[in-house]
Amino acid sequence: MRKELMKMLEERKDEMIEIRRYLHEHPELSFKEEKTAAYIADFYKGKDVDVKTNVGNGYGIIVTIKGDLPGKTIGLRADFDALPIKEEADVPFKSSNEGVMHACGHDAHTAYLLVLADCLIQLKDKIKGTIKIIHQHAEEQPPGGAKSIVDSGNLDDLEAIFGIHVLPMAPAGTVGYHSGYSFNGRTYFKLRIQASGGHGSSPHKANDAIVAGSYFVTAVQTIISRRVDPLSTGVVTIGSFDGKGSFNVIKDSIELEGDIRYSNVDTQEVIDKEFHRIVNGLEELFGVTCELTYTSDYPPLYNDPELTTFVADTLGGVKDKDIIEVKEFPKLAPSEDFAYYLEKIPGSYFFVGCTPQGVEKPYFNHHPKFDIDEDSILVAAKSVGHVVSSYLGMD
Repeated sequence: MRKELMKMLEERKDEMIEIRRYLHEHPELSFKEEKTAAYIADFYKGKDVDVKTNVGNGYGIIVTIKGDLPGKTIGLRADFDALPIKEEADVPFKSSNEGVMHACGHDAHTAYLLVLADCLIQLKDKIKGTIKIIHQHAEEQPPGGAKSIVDSGNLDDLEAIFGIHVLPMAPAGTVGYHSGYSFNGRTYFKLRIQASGGHGSSPHKANDAIVAGSYFVTAVQTIISRRVDPLSTGVVTIGSFDGKGSFNVIKDSIELEGDIRYSNVDTQEVIDKEFHRIVNGLEELFGVTCELTYTSDYPPLYNDPELTTFVADTLGGVKDKDIIEVKEFPKLAPSEDFAYYLEKIPGSYFFVGCTPQGVEKPYFNHHPKFDIDEDSILVAAKSVGHVVSSYLGMD
């Protein structure tokens, strides 16, 4: 079956590219992917599969391919939302939706999985087990779509789950893996500091919110430098300090917003504890009132070591002209809501190189000039196809 599947994928490479270009030209933001979801659902019309739409808190789709032979049940996931970015990439299929762009590669993810799924559907008589194809909405916008799909119960029977992300860290033909914690977790916060305003000439009759806020900005950085294990990583970013006022007026209140990243659950717990301690201390130290919004968006992504080794060994052992190199990638600082699947289901999220040919310094994901080598789409399809074939024992 593996040989037949790979041949089918190779023959449909141009179709994958065509789908990717269509999706790239018609991007939609998180939780607004109505037309993209309709396009995906329409792709499966008339095929011998069960299709569930509007899964989770948006336009999630789950396609169940039930093989004719008994076996395990696994999931494959690809996301399909775009970003609020004005495209600057010079491509003929440039975004037609002003200010919205597939700047992360989700168009490629969806293209490969659609065609891979269709090939697997055609091979149902040889499939041992069940494969659930998860087309996920809203990866880019918290609270994301993954957690709601997990909470829907539709994946409770999965024994393993796999997914990929295209990254311009290596040329097409390269597949990367990383075991254990592989993406950072993320928390959003907003802090409103209420003091009492007054005249700049009489500070003793007021209570300056800017002074309290400035102290906070400095103090929270000590969490990373003095509370987090130096062998772990964490970042506290103050992205907004809204304290604009008049030059001779002591501010009555200010508002700060920011972003926290952490490499593992232990580091998350330390940062959470110390962050709240500083906010509480701010009230006592400066006599202000603090209103804190503190929301953990995505947990750290943890790749199951055993299944990640399985992925690396499987792809490192295949003789496939399109998979040229399989190597370990470093841990990545961004966040990814695939982490929610991995909290409940053992699995592995691995990487497919997509650096455009002839480019030494490619634009990374989320850049307005981000682009991929479209050969990477076939590599993605084949690498996941090999993993499925090996895991379900369909050689």
